[in-house]
Amino acid sequence: MKKFAQMWAITLVAASAILAANNPIVGGHEMFPSKNIVQNALNSDDHTTLVAAVKAAGLVDTLEGPGQFTVFAPTNEAFAKLPAGTVDTLLMTENKAMLTKILTYHVVSGKMDSKEIAQAIKAGNGKAELTAVSGGKLWASMHGSDIVLTDEKGGMAKVTISNVIQSNGVIHVIDSVLLPN
Repeated sequence: MKKFAQMWAITLVAASAILAANNPIVGGHEMFPSKNIVQNALNSDDHTTLVAAVKAAGLVDTLEGPGQFTVFAPTNEAFAKLPAGTVDTLLMTENKAMLTKILTYHVVSGKMDSKEIAQAIKAGNGKAELTAVSGGKLWASMHGSDIVLTDEKGGMAKVTISNVIQSNGVIHVIDSVLLPN
């Protein structure tokens, strides 16, 4: 009977741990729906470049605000795909306007989860046009079961982690940086 009680206790602890970790893991850390976009991004080891860029562009207050925002968040690896020196150049004070335009091109007003994006794609006969906060256009489409975004220059980014719910919106992690005209 004692062994049964011990096994039951171990099972309860394991089940509790599994249930507690039901939030998405991004960049090695749990993302919490009670935190805002910036608070969660700060905890992601995969988004240190994005966080540095958001700070340099002066967008922290906006992305900590009430929102709602849909953010397509490029990873550090996505930024590393840009030509050598691009990130360093964008982070320079004199390039703040260009950096801001690129970052706000990754944000859409309102909260669109992957189901809503997929519905918009279906309604658009395979392509949904999204208007970024910057004023630019993005096009979402399905490639198999993946949501893929196409930017104004023809570049493409795949959503690798979707529906990371925030208190002020939703983040979809992407594998490339989107570039406006």
